Parts: sequence; structure tokens; C-alpha cells
Amino acid sequence: MRKIIHVDMDAFYASVEQRDDPQLRGKPVIVAWQAKRSVVCAASYEARAFGVRSAMPAMQAERLCPAAVFVPPDFSRYRAASHSVREIFQRHTDLIEPLSLDEAYLDVTENKTGLPTATLVARTIREHIRQELNLTASAGVASNKFLAKLASDWRKPDGLFVIQPADVDAFLLPLPVERLPGVGKVTSEKLAKLGIETVADLRKFDFPALEHDFGRYGLRLHELARGIDDSAVVPNRPTQSISVEDTFEQDVLLSETELMIRQLAEKLWSASRSESRPARTVILKLKTSEFKILTRSCSPGSPLFSCEQLTDIALKLRERVNLSARQRYRLVGIGLSNFRAPEDATKQPDLFRFHD
Repeated sequence: MRKIIHVDMDAFYASVEQRDDPQLRGKPVIVAWQAKRSVVCAASYEARAFGVRSAMPAMQAERLCPAAVFVPPDFSRYRAASHSVREIFQRHTDLIEPLSLDEAYLDVTENKTGLPTATLVARTIREHIRQELNLTASAGVASNKFLAKLASDWRKPDGLFVIQPADVDAFLLPLPVERLPGVGKVTSEKLAKLGIETVADLRKFDFPALEHDFGRYGLRLHELARGIDDSAVVPNRPTQSISVEDTFEQDVLLSETELMIRQLAEKLWSASRSESRPARTVILKLKTSEFKILTRSCSPGSPLFSCEQLTDIALKLRERVNLSARQRYRLVGIGLSNFRAPEDATKQPDLFRFHD
């Protein structure tokens, strides 16, 4: 049986800002460009108490928390802090799978320091992060990645939660199905129509029924409802693509998608800063009210260098959608792909590739 830890830094960007500037400690800090169409990259827990959340429009965050201190993001400092956290992880195991600058999976089934339990490893890691970096982290410990990630969120901030094998059902079954990975708004609505609101409800459905209603994802739902996740912790997994998307509360016209595209571009740019290799392709995804998916992509002649450039390309890709002006859309997404080492990023002319 594996011993997996999921470590999640608490309000990471905002915590680094508060650590490095004593005047910000104890204050509501919002990491974002204070501009009309900017979105929140991170918020301190003092700001979260007012309802401020990541990916929220900065203007909305300012209305919710007028006393907030806005700080422009400094990804070079966040990457340096993330590197220091990674060095602490490496004292215990080489099986580290980073998910972003502020979270990672660790397989400590066998650990370098000889500590007898994964719980003790997690506690030691959190203590070292606090003592050496003056930051806090939450951690979850379980027998697989799925459960460990759920556990790390259970006692945030600055918490540790352990799911013992004998306690999986007691922990998992009462949870709402929205806590399962991959269950977003659309899937949760579909599950609700089947009378499935909790994991316990989901477990009552056998695999053939789930496969009939959800296709290949039915197997994943079947396994998650039973706490099953056989995926290994894979160190140094090369990034294939990064994407973000959101579903509108009501279907909108193409001309009404600009604000969402700008918000998603900032969120995507922030997420991509943890990747050392530049992305060469930008992808715009749209889903119509009839659930038809369209994508448009562009591979510029050189790697992207700013969020503004990413936003500009995404909006230009939108102009290449040639459906009726009356067509409505339920979802928009932006992605980055074709990651290459800088030395492999040879010049090429701008190229647009379109497909439905």
C-alpha cells in the first residue's frame, strides 16, 4: 500500500508577499494588477474573509474588500520560494510530482530519513517549511493521490489531516459529489438528475449504469466513489498542455465572451509560470448551446512573453469563429500546448490552424 502526501502551500503568493513585507502582515492582501479587467491571482486569508477568491475580477474583489492592499504579482520570487519548498521535499523522497508552484504529491512509501510513518514525514515537512521559509503549508496523508488531495484541504490553512485505510468510507461517503475531481457544474447537474448528490449515492450505481450515462468517465466515477486511485506519483512529468475554462451561468453571444477570455488568460498565464519550457501554441475552445465544441489555435513565431500577448492572441482567435452572430455559447476555455525547451524553439511564421 502506498503512502502519499499532498502538500498545498497556504495562500502562497499572498503569503510570500506578507513574509517579505512586514507591513502587509495581518492585512487583507490581494495579488493582482489593479486594473479594470484584471483578475485575482491570490488572496490572503484576511482578504478571503470578505469573500475574495482567486480568479475573481479585481474590481469585484475591491468592492468586497475596500481596505485590501493590492500587490502586483512577482513570479520570480514565487518560483524561488517554490524551489526552496521543493528542496525540503527532496530531503525525504525523490518521488515528487509538482502540480504547480504551490502544491505537489510526494510518495513516501519509502522515505530517505527513515521516519516510521507518512504522518510524521508530513509533520516534519510542514515544520521545516515554517521554520526555514516562514511560510505555512497544509498537508493530506492517504494511501493514494485522490484521497491525499482531499485530505490536504480538510484543515486549511496550516493543517494536517490523515485518512487511514480503515476510515476511507467514513470520510468519503458523506461528501457531496462536487468534491470529486472532474465533477464540475455540468456533471454535477447530470448526477443530480439521477438522484446522486453524495458519494454514498454515487456508490449505489454500478459501473454499467455509470458507463451508460457518462461514457469513459463512468469508470473513473465508479472508482472514485470507492476511494480507488491507482495513479502513481510521477516525478518530472513533462507538461503536455495547460488549460482553463469556465461555463457561463447563461448562454451568451460570442461578442459577450471578451471579459471571460481576459479573466481566463490571466489565470492561465499565472498557472503557466511554473513551467520552465515556453508554450508555442495557444488554443481557444468554445462550446455552443447545442454542446458542439469548436477550437481555434495559433502558433506564433516566438514564445509568449506576457499575459497581454496571450490575451491578444486568444481574442484574435475568437474573431476566426465564423458561426452566426446569433449563435450562443455555454463555455469558453483557453489552453497552452506544444511546450518546448528554449533551445528547440526555432523561429517560424505565424500560423493559424482551425478545426471544429
